[in-house]
Amino acid sequence: MTGFSFLRPRVLLVGAVALTFGLVSVACSEDDTGSPPAATEGTQQPISNQGTSGASAGMSDIVAGDLSSVVSQVINSVVLIENADGPGSGSGIVIDDEGHILTNYHVVEALSRAKVTLYDGSASLAEVVGTDPGNDLAIIRATGFTADQLQPANLGNSAEAEVGDAVFAIGNPFDEAFTVTQGIISAVNRSSPSFGGRSIQGVIQTDAALNPGNSGGPLFNLAGEVVGINTSIRNPTGQTFAGLGFAVPSNTAARYLPQLIAGEAIQHPQLGIAGPVELDEVAATELGTTQTRGLYMTTVVPEGAAARAGIVEGDVIVKINGETTHTFEDLASAIDSADVGEEMEIVVMRGDQEVTLTATLQPWDLS
Repeated sequence: MTGFSFLRPRVLLVGAVALTFGLVSVACSEDDTGSPPAATEGTQQPISNQGTSGASAGMSDIVAGDLSSVVSQVINSVVLIENADGPGSGSGIVIDDEGHILTNYHVVEALSRAKVTLYDGSASLAEVVGTDPGNDLAIIRATGFTADQLQPANLGNSAEAEVGDAVFAIGNPFDEAFTVTQGIISAVNRSSPSFGGRSIQGVIQTDAALNPGNSGGPLFNLAGEVVGINTSIRNPTGQTFAGLGFAVPSNTAARYLPQLIAGEAIQHPQLGIAGPVELDEVAATELGTTQTRGLYMTTVVPEGAAARAGIVEGDVIVKINGETTHTFEDLASAIDSADVGEEMEIVVMRGDQEVTLTATLQPWDLS
């Protein structure tokens, strides 16, 4: 499967390096700085994770008046991020009145200096404070604004987002600043390629139009809450929108915000396996195993957490911490929700024998 792309800036699309994780990825920023974030519900409180995303709003509820009202409430939480020393533009979300802005890592990774512009045209230089390449997230801080100029966004609960919920984005596609697009949540719990061969879990899929320049911009529900941070699109034939856009869940951002703001290094856990096969009756026959459900181990990394736990090639993982594990998403989500150094109980089928092992998760090398 190919055609997965970060929404990188238009200028940088030529010669952009593809990141692969079973899918090719191209960033959704305009010039290596993602597009301006979608605005969120206007409050002066720091961004919080107390929202009720996915509030049963269907497409029939998005009439011009309703959407325009929500947009007017949240648009001042949107910022335009530009490269102060050259081409490049993207998006960000105001998260507090101290000037902290949430965006994508790929929006700021190549910036020497960032310029942040508010919806009213006010501008300030900003510096990168913290980064999380594994989740394609970053925090920058603009120090040239007063608290009164900043309208922090409301961060919703992405776990409550449901397929069919109405959503909208505000961004900077192709240098068209503060553009609003709307659609629905097409799927939840997807995965999206990130840096260092890692994939982002729990990703929200949407058909709201996203294009180069939308990176770092929020995906909103009709309550004006950010439920996702737009990061990539999938289009096997090119790098513009084909109805398949992807956003990092707001809950993922909320989990790491304290560390990002503090500038702390963020580590992600890994089990140390590669290329597991999701078993069904056909795959089981071809692999010569009697187990028809679970994850068949094809590659166990030497000295990795799995190897140290005693997992070997040919084992079939069927449970992690007591939860049934039949798909790669099951396994990846379980690992991703844990911390480096955490112990996990893993049940494998080795032939017809059930074996329970304990793995201590190791850090993912994103270099």
